[in-house]
Amino acid sequence: MRSGQLRTVLRMAVLALLWGSGFLWIKLALNGGLTPIQITAARCALGATVLLLLARAARQRLPRDRRTWGHLVVAALFCNALPFFLFGVGEQTVDSGVAGVLNATTPLWSLLIGLVLGSERAGHPLRLAGLLLGFAGTLLIFAPWRQHGLTSPGALALLGAAASYAVAFAYMARHLTGRRTGPLALSAAQLLAATGLAVPALAAAPTAPTAPTPTALAAVVVLGVFGTGITFHLNYRLIAEEGPTTAATVGYLLPVVSVALGAIVLAEQLSARVVTGMTVVLLGVGLTRFRPRTPDGTHQPGRTVPVPASTEHAN
Repeated sequence: MRSGQLRTVLRMAVLALLWGSGFLWIKLALNGGLTPIQITAARCALGATVLLLLARAARQRLPRDRRTWGHLVVAALFCNALPFFLFGVGEQTVDSGVAGVLNATTPLWSLLIGLVLGSERAGHPLRLAGLLLGFAGTLLIFAPWRQHGLTSPGALALLGAAASYAVAFAYMARHLTGRRTGPLALSAAQLLAATGLAVPALAAAPTAPTAPTPTALAAVVVLGVFGTGITFHLNYRLIAEEGPTTAATVGYLLPVVSVALGAIVLAEQLSARVVTGMTVVLLGVGLTRFRPRTPDGTHQPGRTVPVPASTEHAN
């Protein structure tokens, strides 16, 4: 393997580990006494701080016009504040590994929303088959026909987080692409807006009955600094140097990482049904990324969306 290829593989592995471990850090923070809204506020604030420092080092300035900030507030709600909170709510009752699997349904929601809004076309029967297959895998994970299936409020919150990411990507593609603001500064501004949304909710929410443990505090710091701030920078570098297709491949590794860490660190047990469902979901997501070739032999171009300031490619 050439040195350039090895560097790309290592960067992808580190990115997948940091992103995929986000579900583990959320679970550890919850187990240590932090509430979902506390985790959300801390994560947004820490991630914003990291990105502000990176943007300053890159000499990128925050946007100054009100119109852009208005769009950033909407994007921050659906891409950061709301899904971060929903992941915290969901993981109160659902294992971190399953949370990572359900997060992988985000591309399915994106395609479905695009089809409804007319901004996406199925284009090829394989893409439609992938959409149906992906949601069939999700249904297999939920198993509503079983007495002990995953049709709980927590599982629905996790699925809502994935759908929220999809709404955010559609909005960002329409209103935040083509901005002159640098990507680091734009994402820093978005997380600043998310922090502004989360802090008032933090003040209004009831406090935890006990003080958080050192493990919980360490987990939320790692989640905010590495899982939210540093990962964006690494993903941005990967896209710039290797292209969006290579960067998107990391998304397929996230549920694998989350499941592995949940089993190793938290001794979470996954049934064969859930593992099968995860495999079907990833296969469906892979098929939805299929794009037919044009007459000149190239692939049809896809829509370009800004890289989200989040852990889960959404996390």
